[in-house]
Parts: sequence; structure tokens; C-alpha cells
Amino acid sequence: MADSAKSVSGSGLVAATEVASEAAVRSSPNGLRYAPFADTGLDEAELGRMVQAVPASIAAALSGKTYFFVPLAMAEGRSLEAAGHRSSDTTMISAAYTPELAEQAICHRNVELATGEGVFISSRLLTDRFSLAFEFFINVGHGFVNQAGIAEAFAELAWNQAVADVRGETSQDAWEARATALGRSEGAVRVDERAKGDFLEAAFSDSIAIYLLSLALDFDYSELREREYPLLAPQALADRLRLIAKLFPANPDYEFAIRYRRRM
Repeated sequence: MADSAKSVSGSGLVAATEVASEAAVRSSPNGLRYAPFADTGLDEAELGRMVQAVPASIAAALSGKTYFFVPLAMAEGRSLEAAGHRSSDTTMISAAYTPELAEQAICHRNVELATGEGVFISSRLLTDRFSLAFEFFINVGHGFVNQAGIAEAFAELAWNQAVADVRGETSQDAWEARATALGRSEGAVRVDERAKGDFLEAAFSDSIAIYLLSLALDFDYSELREREYPLLAPQALADRLRLIAKLFPANPDYEFAIRYRRRM
């Protein structure tokens, strides 16, 4: 897929705000707004199906966002000095991929636009369907939780699991916040309410992202593994995902399923 921009050629950089004004924004049947820009390397049908995997009940809370799939997103001056995914600098987009620019790119940038917030995702930095889809769904999960908050039923389930010391978590942020929330002092557990809130927010957005990933792709849970923390025990994650599926039913033509595989 390659939506060309009139003012961009070769590996030139263009401001994200200009990309937003030039890219042809589409509306998925679920209501989510998105647009590819320049040489994304993405198949149009696959991109559309990935975006449509977001249940309409989640997409409804994201009406103020537009997701732009661009080759590479970076900070002004091709610098990564501005930490994080939001910056007061002008976010710049490369219309083409080069190894040099890729070294200075970031997975995504959030930019305030006249029409709402634009989320610019570096499609050429995320080189396979799994990583691109997960990056997109993580952004969707965080965006939804920021708008809608944490479902009470999920908060109760996840906290009960944490108190029961169920092994592992769904992300580094959730793992660290959970450990802080359940700090011990003189042999007794003292709950840090602020950290508890951070844990539940991270766990909820993570679980939404994993649920959406399961709707879009067939993947093995071990593919989510990272070195810094142990993954949440499979049964505990399955309980979270079944609840998410109940809260946010899949769109037509998408199926949620958990399949277990016995070790030989």
C-alpha cells in the first residue's frame, strides 16, 4: 500500500500535522478513523481487517483519535532527545524507510491535531504483522482506558489475582506497579492505593490489547514474553480475557478463542 503525498518525495521529512492534512482518512465499519501515508509496506486489506478487529464498543470511546500508519515517525531534527511518545517538538514523519532514519525513529508518536489526537505508528519500524498489530492494539487499549476508565468487574478480578500472588503479569508496567501496590512493612502487606490504581489501569489496557490481538491473529501466548518480568500464568490471563470478551463482544466475522496445548 502506498498513499503518496504531493509535497513529499524520496526520503524527505514532513511534519505530522501536514501528513494529517494530506492523508486520506478512512472510517472503519466499527467507527475507528485511520489512514496510511506514503510507503507503509502494508497490504490494504490486511490493514483494514486489523483496524476492524477493534470492537465497536471500544471504538466508540476513541472518536477523538485518528490512527496514521506511516513509514517512520520521529522527533524534530531526527533526534530522540525528547523522551517518551509525546513531545513539545514538532513530530516529523519520513515518507520512506532508510536504515539511518530507522535508528532515530520511535514506535509511535501522539500529536495534538485540530481535529483531535493523531497517533502516528511507524509501520516500517515494526517489521511483522504481530509487532505492528500489537503496537496498534496497545495504543487502542491505553486510549480506551484513558477515556472510559477501568471496568469494575475487571478491577475486582485482577486485584484478587494480585492478592493471591498469582504468578507474573501482562507487562513491565503492570508487574512493577503490582509489586509496589502490595509492598510489605514489618511482615504485613500495606496497600499503596496510588500504585494499585496504576496496576489496574496497566493490567486493563494490557488485557484489552491482548484480546484484540487474539481477534486479529492466531498467536502463541509465549510470543508476548519479555526478559524483564514473568508472564501472567495462562489460566489467570484466560480469566481476564474471557471477562474482556464478555464486556466487549467481538465484531461480526471475528472470533475470540483460547486454545490450550499440552506439553509432550
